Amino acid sequence: MPTPRKCLVLFAPLIGILDAHAEPVPDALETPGWSLLTRNYFLHNDFRSDSPSGQNYRQEWAQGLIGEVRSGFTPGAVGLGVDGHGFLGVKLDGGRGHAGTGLLPRDDDGRSADDYSSAGASLKLRVGRSQLKYGEMTVETPVFDTGDKRLQPEYATGFLLDSLEVEDLRIQAGRFTAFKNQDSSSGHDDFSGYGATTRGRAIGLAGVDYTPPGPFSGALYGAQLDDTWRQGYLNLRLQQDPVLLDANLYRTLDQGAANAGAIDTQAYSLSAKYLAGAQAFTLAYQRIVGDTPFDFVGGDSIYLANSIKYADFNGPEERSWQARYDLDLALLGIPGLTFMARYVRGRDIDGTKAPPGGAYNPFDPATGSFVPLQGRDGKHWERDIDLRYRVMSGAAKDLSINLSHVSHRGNSAQAGDDIDRLYLILEYPLKGGAVAKTLPLPGLD
Repeated sequence: MPTPRKCLVLFAPLIGILDAHAEPVPDALETPGWSLLTRNYFLHNDFRSDSPSGQNYRQEWAQGLIGEVRSGFTPGAVGLGVDGHGFLGVKLDGGRGHAGTGLLPRDDDGRSADDYSSAGASLKLRVGRSQLKYGEMTVETPVFDTGDKRLQPEYATGFLLDSLEVEDLRIQAGRFTAFKNQDSSSGHDDFSGYGATTRGRAIGLAGVDYTPPGPFSGALYGAQLDDTWRQGYLNLRLQQDPVLLDANLYRTLDQGAANAGAIDTQAYSLSAKYLAGAQAFTLAYQRIVGDTPFDFVGGDSIYLANSIKYADFNGPEERSWQARYDLDLALLGIPGLTFMARYVRGRDIDGTKAPPGGAYNPFDPATGSFVPLQGRDGKHWERDIDLRYRVMSGAAKDLSINLSHVSHRGNSAQAGDDIDRLYLILEYPLKGGAVAKTLPLPGLD
C-alpha cells in the first residue's frame, strides 16, 4: 500500500539528487522543499427531508496525512525537476448505516473503508520564468479547479504550463485526461458535475491573470470539455481600501457531440466588500441565464460569489442574493481567531425547459417521459456559520481548528436536500526547505 511515508521515501532520493545540483530561480513559481499536513476531519450530515439514499444522517470521522516533496531544477537553460505527493486516510468512525460523507470510500457492502491511500508525481521543466509540468497534480484556475474540501485533495493527470515571463501577467495552459476523486485511490476516476462528466473525455484550458500595480486586476480564461462544452470566463476586481468590488462572468456553449445536450448558459456574480477595522461586510448578487444549470467539473471550478459550502445557487434562471459578516478577533485582542456568518437566498429556478434527452432532462423508462433535474419556481436558502482558530506561536504554531455549521432548506423544485451539516477540522502542517539539505526526511528514516 503506497502510504505518504513510502511515497516520500521513494521520491526523496531522486528529488535530492536533482536538488544537489539545482540553481536558484528568481521569482520561482514553486519553492523547493517538503511538507506533511495532518488533517483530522469530522463531518455530520443530518437530513431534514427524505434523502435519496434513505439515510437519516451520514457521519464519518477520519485522519489524513498529505505529504509532498518538491525539487528545485537542474542548472542550465532548461532545468529539470520532479514533484511527488502521497496520501493516507484512516477511518476513526463511520459504520454502514451512516457512511457516504465523501471522507472515505465505501466497500461493496456500503461500509466506509478502514483506510485508503494514493500517490502520484509530476515531471517539471523550467525555462526562464516558465514551468511546464506533466503528471498528476492539483490545478487551480477559474475554469478547472481540483477541489480540496474533504480528507484528500482531488488530482488531475495531464500537462500544465505556468508562465510569469511578462511582468504582472500570469499565463496558464493545460490539458488533463485522467482524474482522482477526493475519496478514491485510483487515478483513473471521472469528475462529475450536475449532469456533465469527464468520462472518456479530456478537458483543456488557457488563460491569463493580470495584476498590475494599483487597485485594478482581472483574468480571462477559456476551457473545453471535449464533446460537451466550451466555456469562457472573465473576472474584474477593484480593491481600494476599504472597498473590494469583484465581478465574475461565465459563458458556456455545447461543443462537438454535445454529450450533455444543448447548452447555452450565462452566469455572473457581483460582490461588494467593505472593511471596517476588525469587521467586514459583504453583499453579493448572482444570476444564471439559460435553460440548463451552470455546470462544471472539478470540485472548485466555480468562481461565482454565491457558490458556498453546500449549494452553488447555479440552477437554470436562478437569481440569488448574499449577505455576509466577517470578524477578525486579532484586532480585539485574540490573535488567530476569526468568525464568519453568511446567508444566501435563491429563487426563480426553472429546469423544465432543459432540452429533452440531455443530461439535465433525461428520459425515464419507468414513466416513459422526460424528467428534468429541477422543476419550476424552485427556491432555497443556506446559512453558514464558521469559527476558525490558528495558533500563532509556540510549539503548536500553525495548528488550526475549524468549526462550521451549515443549514440548507428548499422546495421540491430545486435539487438540494434539506440538510444540517457540522464540520470539525483540525490541521497541523510541517514543512522544510530543499530536500537535498534535509535528507533523510524527518520521521521517514
